[in-house]
Amino acid sequence: MPPEAIPTRLVIVGCGAIAREMLALTRGIPGVRVEGVDARLHMRPERITDAVAAKIDKVRERYGKDVRIFVGYADCGTAGILDGYLEREGIDRIAGEHCFEFYAGAAAYAASQDEEVGTFYLTDFLARQFESIILAGLGLDRHPELMPLYFGNYRRVVYLAQTDDPELTSRARAAADHLGLAFERRLTGYGDLAMSIQNAVSAGAA
Repeated sequence: MPPEAIPTRLVIVGCGAIAREMLALTRGIPGVRVEGVDARLHMRPERITDAVAAKIDKVRERYGKDVRIFVGYADCGTAGILDGYLEREGIDRIAGEHCFEFYAGAAAYAASQDEEVGTFYLTDFLARQFESIILAGLGLDRHPELMPLYFGNYRRVVYLAQTDDPELTSRARAAADHLGLAFERRLTGYGDLAMSIQNAVSAGAA
């Protein structure tokens, strides 16, 4: 049966910043689709819930109201507002406060925060899009004098690497240099994201 003839049984609505990883984790699984939400909202968490709700409405229009949906976001700075919406809709999401937590693993992330609360995290996506998402998103490309306001309390950059990519490591190190922060790289792979997606797929097949 060609892929387009297989009915969709699970749609993962997730942050565009982890879309590459979600696609990799679901590649070849029949009946599973990934729908991304604008990754730039990584810097505007107050807009995430409305964007997720709008995407879910479109998914239900396209695939039917009974299609199973899983949300590929942690809380991501929404202060529980996303959870309130998802609870009303009966939809689950990835556990955790941030993508940094599910990539690193909850225990490792908590230990990292205890070790140095002034830590700015990068992922593969953020290393790749540092200029457009971080610098432009905060207006630092136009107003570099604001750098101390945003990053004055940070002490280091920790790059949580999903892939062992020397170019991305170089970009992450350059980002740390640009911010004037110490640099550390930790190869996490997909971390807890892999299990979250696997569980969602298994539940969708039930």
